[in-house]
Amino acid sequence: MKKHILNLFLILTITVGSAQENNQHKWSIKKAENWYAKNNWMVGANFIPSNAINQLEMWQADTFDPGTIDKELGYAQSIGMNTMRVYLHSLVYKDNPEGFKNRMKAYLKIADKHSIKTIFVIFDDVWDKNPKIGLQPSPKPGVHNSGWVQDPGDPASKEDKNFPELKIYVQDIIKTFSKDDRVLMWDLYNEPGNSEKLNTSMNLLTKVFEWAREINPSQPLTAGLWTWSFQELNAFQALNSDIITYHHYGDAAEHQQVIHLLKSHGRPMICTEYMARTRNSRFSNILPLLKKENIGAINWGLVAGKSNTIYQWDTPMVNGEEPIEWFHDVFTKDGAPYRQDEVNLIKKLTAKK
Repeated sequence: MKKHILNLFLILTITVGSAQENNQHKWSIKKAENWYAKNNWMVGANFIPSNAINQLEMWQADTFDPGTIDKELGYAQSIGMNTMRVYLHSLVYKDNPEGFKNRMKAYLKIADKHSIKTIFVIFDDVWDKNPKIGLQPSPKPGVHNSGWVQDPGDPASKEDKNFPELKIYVQDIIKTFSKDDRVLMWDLYNEPGNSEKLNTSMNLLTKVFEWAREINPSQPLTAGLWTWSFQELNAFQALNSDIITYHHYGDAAEHQQVIHLLKSHGRPMICTEYMARTRNSRFSNILPLLKKENIGAINWGLVAGKSNTIYQWDTPMVNGEEPIEWFHDVFTKDGAPYRQDEVNLIKKLTAKK
């Protein structure tokens, strides 16, 4: 951990200079603080309906399922959750731009019915590098996120020839919802550099901020820090985000250290991924910490389903039996809590005084 904290310290002390040259629309700290103060404490989950294996299956016309989305967002509302982080996918837009935007509108209408705001995620460097439109694969028994796909993929994310089309996608989506108060924030790039891409993701990361700033939406922009060894990427993300977001799957002591260092930016913070029970990142020890620090809390996973995120990242169970302890997720498909003490805690901490 000491090495990681040193790398994080370097992120915080690096010269701002080049990272902000084209950042004339970045929010001031005061504007960010005012925005954060107007919202209730943000508590929720990374959401994909239980019957979708990945972003494509969630959003494609043939498999978009408003009924399941409605039911499962109802589970979230019932325990006081008010925010969902939801991944989009450029291939669905490419296949039918208007159809995709209409399904986004349908999703937002459902979420709003449940008093839930949404953080939309644009690009993603995690898992399968070859996303394909159409019928998606069945889950591999006992394998965490066996069907999740990158966006736009690899080498697609590195090739400049793809950028004009991606720019159209990013700007159309953000412009369409730029004044929609049901959209809480734009998370422009999930875990850039993951899947061994490293600094090759810097070009697209830089571009997506540039494209989004040109639209200048009413919502803040961000890209979450997630691993402290990527100094160049992390510095760019931290110095160009209106709101500081980050991922942390460690225990409370390590999480507290990261909070102390990231607070040196002086901006509101949201933890957009946490809660991995077998790594001692739990609701019981992390959620109270985040509330005490006034940091938004978005755990991974709401309802156990085709994403297989009840299984650990690196410990497949090929027979598909239920693990002794779930890694992620809060509810079974029928709405029963995995652990009643956890949902009781979430209700307690989100209850209005």
